[in-house]
Amino acid sequence: MKVLQLIDSLEAGGAERVAVNIANALSAEISKSYLCSTRQEGILKASLDPKVDYLFLNKKRTFDLKAIIRLKYFIKKEQIDIIHAHSSSFFTATLVKLLYPKIKIIWHDHYGHSEFLYRRPIRILQLCSYFFNHVFSVNQLLASWAERKLYVKSVSYLPNFSVENKQSLVTQLKGVEGKRIVCLANLRPQKDHINLLNTFKAISHQHQNWTLHLVGKDFEDDYSQSIKQYINNFKLSDGVFVYGSCSDTSAILKHCDIGVLSSKSEGLPLALIEYGLAGLPTIATNVGQCKEVIIDQQTGLLVPPSDPESLRHALDYYINNPLKQELFGNALRQHIEDNFSKKPVISTIKGIYSNFVPH
Repeated sequence: MKVLQLIDSLEAGGAERVAVNIANALSAEISKSYLCSTRQEGILKASLDPKVDYLFLNKKRTFDLKAIIRLKYFIKKEQIDIIHAHSSSFFTATLVKLLYPKIKIIWHDHYGHSEFLYRRPIRILQLCSYFFNHVFSVNQLLASWAERKLYVKSVSYLPNFSVENKQSLVTQLKGVEGKRIVCLANLRPQKDHINLLNTFKAISHQHQNWTLHLVGKDFEDDYSQSIKQYINNFKLSDGVFVYGSCSDTSAILKHCDIGVLSSKSEGLPLALIEYGLAGLPTIATNVGQCKEVIIDQQTGLLVPPSDPESLRHALDYYINNPLKQELFGNALRQHIEDNFSKKPVISTIKGIYSNFVPH
């Protein structure tokens, strides 16, 4: 069996990390594992296993016929059986199938606004779904939505997984050792960094020397500007640090002390799994499948979205109780190892693949 993971970029986002993780894991499980980035490369390219064959398509526009034909010839030459298309790359996969009907398409839905599905553009996705063989959804809301709205008979929920990387710290982390709060999230509105900044502002006078570290891609747009403006307006620049994308996130997390995710909407955030692998005591908002990872008062603290007061109480609780930090961090790590590890997820993926590829 030969499978190509298809993704539009290799920037450090959740869907991109999942595509790389699956390609790497499959390289030891199937005849050949491939990954194709259609539009943009990025820092995750360096994370690819040498056994994964890589193609950069350099697609310039939506209907880039030259790029589509190139991908079709690559798939045909390599005798690839399945395109596992992540997020918006489903459109490229569909165009390839129109030229090469033999190929099977598995679509992996990582949609991050699952609390607001009524706003989701659907027309082109519905048309393309006629050509899908299966849909993987990163949470149950998305799986139910796909069953109702898409023209595909086979849909399943597939939890994300992450792998622990033994990285050296490259990023120059600021702040005092033992007093770092980290938020691993690209600077997108659904991640609601402003909620987190409100909270940090409220605790910063009481808990001096504690610092907040924002790690994730900076799109340098209006939302990013609003974050930086907030930091300046409230004179938080000595306590809040914005790093952008980092290639050494596993090492960064090991040098932090509390992990936070303050989103308005989520699928199943890879950040929470990475917090667990690092043994971080974690706080998350109760959106998407976060409650599957952060079981309140067992593997971490769960708070309502857009509620800085509840988030403040949770941070206070951890800061004032160092023993609880260790307890919750260890519990989350064990929960991740038991329920979100590579082996069962890859087994599920291979089982679905085998339904569509002759033995």
